[in-house]
Amino acid sequence: MATRGNGIPKFETVRYETKGAICHIVLNRPEKLNAATDQLVEEVNDALFEFDANPELRVAILSGAGRAFCSGADVQQRQLRTREELRRLGGPAGRRSRENGLADAVNWKPVIAAVHGWALGLGYSLSQSCDLVVAAAGTKFQIREVQRGLGGAQHWVATWFWTGSRFANEVALTGRMFTAEEAQQHGMVNRVVPPAELMSAAEALATEILENPPLAVRANVRVMRWFVNEMQRQSKYYTQGLGLHLTDDFHESAKAFVEKRKPVFKGR
Repeated sequence: MATRGNGIPKFETVRYETKGAICHIVLNRPEKLNAATDQLVEEVNDALFEFDANPELRVAILSGAGRAFCSGADVQQRQLRTREELRRLGGPAGRRSRENGLADAVNWKPVIAAVHGWALGLGYSLSQSCDLVVAAAGTKFQIREVQRGLGGAQHWVATWFWTGSRFANEVALTGRMFTAEEAQQHGMVNRVVPPAELMSAAEALATEILENPPLAVRANVRVMRWFVNEMQRQSKYYTQGLGLHLTDDFHESAKAFVEKRKPVFKGR
């Protein structure tokens, strides 16, 4: 990882910027709607680590450049791996099965997701792993994994944890998109604002947090993340042995997506 002259780390698929005690981490593949490759996931994790380790920074805002927060996994790069490679790697996640670094923090600083456009699949997961979520009006959310043949049990866990309702069952089983307004109604989103006010609203929320003693804030972050992360860890252990990434249906879904046709699932 290279650094700029001022010591700020430099990434290829992520922008890392500081503004006083606030750190901005921006997914930066706008031409692909910030679809997540192995490199992007790795660089997001590295950026979160840099933020967590920097004593001058106290709150991070995670956002996306261009028209979307994150449209999900890059299907070409991640989900069209050969069956042999998927078996060797243990899934489409590739070199890193750790999909976000927030569960492995050292200092437990709060992270705010500022989402707009689409937050699908891995983008959904990233937004829900953050401690607070500010969304632009009309933002679309979706658990894509169920339509991809992967299930996405960990996303059901996060949704149920934050909503505490059968809404989690509905979106996990149907895979339907839903808006930021509906997400706020069920408790998944803290604030919904006009698109032009997204970043200012996220920074205003960060400023409110900065008025509190840092160690007290971090103690709360640590316990909040522990509960949801523990439930997600158990869900992964429970579903990992199913090998859904090796099924014909998973391969068919990815292939149909790039071929722009309706998939034909056979339950195998």
